[in-house]
Amino acid sequence: MAATSPPPTLTAERILEATEEVLRRHGPAKATVVDVARALGVSHGSVYRHFRTKAALREAVTKRWLDRTSAALSGIVAEDREPEARLRAWLRALFDAKRRKAGADPELFATYMVLADENGPAVTGHIADLTGQLTEIIRDGVGTGVFAVPDPAVAARTVFQATGRFHDPGHAREWERPEAEEDFAALVELLVRGLR
Repeated sequence: MAATSPPPTLTAERILEATEEVLRRHGPAKATVVDVARALGVSHGSVYRHFRTKAALREAVTKRWLDRTSAALSGIVAEDREPEARLRAWLRALFDAKRRKAGADPELFATYMVLADENGPAVTGHIADLTGQLTEIIRDGVGTGVFAVPDPAVAARTVFQATGRFHDPGHAREWERPEAEEDFAALVELLVRGLR
């Protein structure tokens, strides 16, 4: 008789991965903690040991999804190139990441839109992180004389808000329109000129 290997350790990461799959299959209205536990082959009590409530689990999944974008963009902030080039690359990467998420997995994207509406703190933290990254790029630009703005944090919030059409999920349907690329390029050019 062959020995069976013990089941993998139940971690928060495994639970979040399973939750994503359950949300993809059932949607946010029908997905339950019991469904997640079943997908993992554990009791729902085991899931609750990691996430005290269904709301906490949903918030963690939302944060994980948003953090993926933040992590990718933080690499651009840290690059060793001119601030203007980093700003352009950062805005492009944000637009591309959001558009990719909306187009590659529309069911999960729709689910995350629902979850993001439920999880104000996760979204607020995400926006703060993104505007913080923009602030760092703009501050570097001011330091090197490329940008001439009195307050990099205010400028960063302004740039973030001005580009909302290209990263706010509420505008996802517009991202595939033929003029979206041209509109994005024109807006970035206008903003960069304004920062100079």
